[in-house]
Amino acid sequence: MSDPLPFERPAAPAATTTAEPVLGPTGRPMPELPEPRPVTQRGHARVVAMCNQKGGVGKTTTTINLGAALAEYGRKVLLVDFDPQGSLSVGLGLNPHEMDLTVYNLLMERDVDVADVIVPTGVPGMDLLPSNIDLSAAEVQLVHEVAREQTLQRVLAPAIENYDVVLIDCQPSLGLLTVNALTASDGVIVPLECEYFALRGVALLKTTIDKVRERLNPKLEIDGVLGTMYDGRTLHGREVMERLVQAWGDKVFHTVIRRTVKFSDSTVAGEPITSYASSSTGAEAYRQLAREVLARCLDG
Repeated sequence: MSDPLPFERPAAPAATTTAEPVLGPTGRPMPELPEPRPVTQRGHARVVAMCNQKGGVGKTTTTINLGAALAEYGRKVLLVDFDPQGSLSVGLGLNPHEMDLTVYNLLMERDVDVADVIVPTGVPGMDLLPSNIDLSAAEVQLVHEVAREQTLQRVLAPAIENYDVVLIDCQPSLGLLTVNALTASDGVIVPLECEYFALRGVALLKTTIDKVRERLNPKLEIDGVLGTMYDGRTLHGREVMERLVQAWGDKVFHTVIRRTVKFSDSTVAGEPITSYASSSTGAEAYRQLAREVLARCLDG
C-alpha cells in the first residue's frame, strides 16, 4: 500500500498555549479583585489604624482616599484624625482654628460624647472626628490616667455599631497616642514610601505592634503593607519594592500608589482625589485598594 499523499496526512495537534499571568508592580501576579458586594447589615465596624512612625509616607492621603473609595462602594466610614498636626481635618476642608470640639475634648472631658464631635465630610457616607494642635496636650495628660492606653477604645465604642469601617490616621511617632490607636484597632495598614530609608524603620514599628498585641490587644493584626510614592521607572523604586515583598510576603498589598501631582492638588482643594480627579490614575489606585481591603479583611 502506498504512503498517503502529504495533504492526506493527519494534522499535528495544535500547540496549547497558556497565557502568562500578568505581573503587577509588586512582581506578583495580579489577582482578580471582585466588585464589592452590597451592604446588607450595618454595624460593628472594623477599626483600622494607618500607622508608620516615619512622616511623609502617605498615611493621611491614604486615610482620606481609601475612606472615600470605601464610601463609594456603599460602606459607612468614620475617619479619626489622631495627629496633633490635624492634616486629615485640613485635607477635608476644615479650618483647625474654627473647631468647637475635637478628639482632644472627647478624650479628656467626660461629658463629651463621640456623637457631639463627629462632623460630616463632603463625601456621602463618610464622617470625621477632627483634630488640631490641642491633641498634643493629651499625650502629656493621659500619662496620669488609669488605663491610659485604652482611652481611645473606650470613647470610640459607642460609634462602632453605626459604621462599617473606622480609619484612624496616626501621628508619625510611636508614643502614647499611637499606642492608643493600636489598642483600639482590629488591624493596621502600614503605608510605606518606596524609598530605602522608609524600609529601615519598619522593624521598630513591627516590634511595637507585637508588644501591643501581647500586652493590650490580642486581636490586633497587620492587614497589609501599602507601597506609596512608587516610581517603577527607577531601579531604586523597583529594588525597594522587591525587598518589601521579600520581607513582608503576602502582607504587601498588590495595589501600589504611584506618585502624581493630583494628590497635592486635591489636598489644596480640601477633597479626596476620588471626587477631585475622579478618572485619574490616583483615584483608580485607591478604588483598587478599597476592593483589595474589602476582599482581604472586611468582606471575607
